[in-house]
Amino acid sequence: MPSQQTPAAELADTIERIKPAIVGVGTMQHTRRPPGKFVGTGFIVADGLHVLTNAHVIPESFDEGSHEFLAVLASQGEGVRKARVVKVDPDHDVALLRIEGARLPALRLGNSRHVREGQLYAFTGFPIGMVLGMRPVTHRGIVSAITPIVIPQLSARQLDSEMIRRLRTPFEVFQLDATAYPGNSGSPLYDPANGQVVGILNLVFVKESKEAVLEKPSGISYAIPIEHARALLHSAGLRED
Repeated sequence: MPSQQTPAAELADTIERIKPAIVGVGTMQHTRRPPGKFVGTGFIVADGLHVLTNAHVIPESFDEGSHEFLAVLASQGEGVRKARVVKVDPDHDVALLRIEGARLPALRLGNSRHVREGQLYAFTGFPIGMVLGMRPVTHRGIVSAITPIVIPQLSARQLDSEMIRRLRTPFEVFQLDATAYPGNSGSPLYDPANGQVVGILNLVFVKESKEAVLEKPSGISYAIPIEHARALLHSAGLRED
């Protein structure tokens, strides 16, 4: 029998269900004030001990002399977890982390190949990170376009080595009409009805490719299809649930 709920009611139920799986990603240093610095979002997958996020969210180095370490802030009062990098896919800006401690609720992955332009999706994360408080925030919008990650530039002078590399291995991304903010990088893009994840929000990697000719980045948001994260999970020998 078809669901009698309205789309808004379905989304409200889905948000309540997925919020325990949404985490902040950053670093922890107990002698620093504040000790935690969380700059991105991730979400729990697989066995409840692994996190998917954007690769660019992971710091390039740590102040080991001051005992700084990679950290994940679990929502719903689960506290800070020490984390380590398991796998990174730099070509698609996806990273897989493993956290210490007890298992957390995990999100299910959907099929990003079935995503169509005009479909409504939601994403939940930590916009502007610690400035607005580390409580998950949800936005929603349609997939306004499925578009190549790199577009031909107007002049060869606008191409750098990284953009040339991406032109050689192009892939499609989801362009959204919902506004994302710094801190949303790594947020899951999911079906409002069932919470299955079809993409990962990305605010740096894609914009550098598509908007290099602009003096200032546009307000357009993008997401990496989840199929690339699924491949990373499989390469690490993990099942999705």
